[in-house]
Amino acid sequence: MKFTVRPLTPDLWPAFTELFGKPGACNGCWCMYWRIGSAYHQRPRERNKAALQKIVRRGPPPGLLAFDGAIAVGWCQLTPRDDLPWLNASWLLKRVDDVPVWSISCFYVRRSYRRRGVMSVLIAAALKAAKRARVPALEAYPVDKAAPKSSSNLFTGTASTFARAGFRTVARRLPHRPIMRHDLNAPGQTSQSTRQQRQGRVRPQP
Repeated sequence: MKFTVRPLTPDLWPAFTELFGKPGACNGCWCMYWRIGSAYHQRPRERNKAALQKIVRRGPPPGLLAFDGAIAVGWCQLTPRDDLPWLNASWLLKRVDDVPVWSISCFYVRRSYRRRGVMSVLIAAALKAAKRARVPALEAYPVDKAAPKSSSNLFTGTASTFARAGFRTVARRLPHRPIMRHDLNAPGQTSQSTRQQRQGRVRPQP
């Protein structure tokens, strides 16, 4: 299927809220988990929704929406990693270096469109957006379904999907939770993360 992908701007807020529905996607998170952590559980869902709407109104867009015609069918949060302080609150996902990466931190796909390539389309669009912004690297925190004790909660995506898009594992603190990265530097340039890999400070893993 052919999908179009657009940044979440204020004019697309109605399409976004229709996608997430009244529950607000994952337990009323409204994509606030990586911003405020489990505190999102402790306040009304409408407050989480209002917090994200404020971010959208302020800009820049905090993520991408995939459309099938006029219907929003998928979402990924795409931001500078620094916008998501709760990543560092998890020892699993703490920074591996000081490269100013952007992060693809979560997905939500309409139930009737799952297993139809929406996640791959969003990842490809995120890579293009990050390249246009001259970001040195794009990072992701998926679940490795092939690893022991793999989680069934796939809101961060799957490692195999990111690997097909050219992401490499740069850290793995538990077997099923890699940190994956796509180097976006122009040909002939060497990013700090690549230099550190060569020096043995950050080791890509299969």
